[in-house]
Amino acid sequence: MTKKEILQALEHFADPQTKKTFIRHGAKEPLFGVKVGDLKKILKKTKKNHQLSLELYETGNSDAMYLAGLMADEKQITKAQLYHWVENAYWYYLSEYAVAWVAAETPFGYEIGMEWINSNKSYIQCAGWATLSNYASINPDDKLNCKAYSDLLDRVSAEIHNATGRVPYTMNGFVIAVGSYIKELSPKAQNVAIKIGKVTVDMGDTACKVPLAADYIKKVIARDAVGKKRKQARC
Repeated sequence: MTKKEILQALEHFADPQTKKTFIRHGAKEPLFGVKVGDLKKILKKTKKNHQLSLELYETGNSDAMYLAGLMADEKQITKAQLYHWVENAYWYYLSEYAVAWVAAETPFGYEIGMEWINSNKSYIQCAGWATLSNYASINPDDKLNCKAYSDLLDRVSAEIHNATGRVPYTMNGFVIAVGSYIKELSPKAQNVAIKIGKVTVDMGDTACKVPLAADYIKKVIARDAVGKKRKQARC
């Protein structure tokens, strides 16, 4: 499929209610409002396609940009291209999911995540925390820098309640990820989760809530699922 054909397919799958929901959560025109299930119908035809994913992201259409994240080839995409993507990931659907998923699956996922959390832009910081969370979820513990992840837990504990935008949300998600996926650090993550308690984030005109990290990790422990890795970040 070409970029033009994909945009036509996206328009075909346009759903007014989904579009309204996306806009309420921060999306802006241009977009059609395509459900993820319908995006995956297109993805079945294209598979991973590095060049096409770059072209789709450049359209500025939110649906196409998200699809680009699903379509991207983590073995071909460069740090420079991901930096360009994250700079243009203007709402969390893109920054915390589409872009962060791809970044986490690259060989430099940890490196780029660490760089992004120190950005002076909150939405890029969010992408960084999400990238590090996903990186921990798909890589074996012996490949992770557990000392660095431990230090990041301390950082979250000290900074989360003063962070801006959606950064507290992604920091909270980071604590959950460490508690769920890194066996060695799960007890520490539980303690940090208890210490930070309820995290408040302005979710705008939505019904979304910030999960209580301590409760979430408890459920993972109850399922005896701590340390069970995912095959890939993208879903």
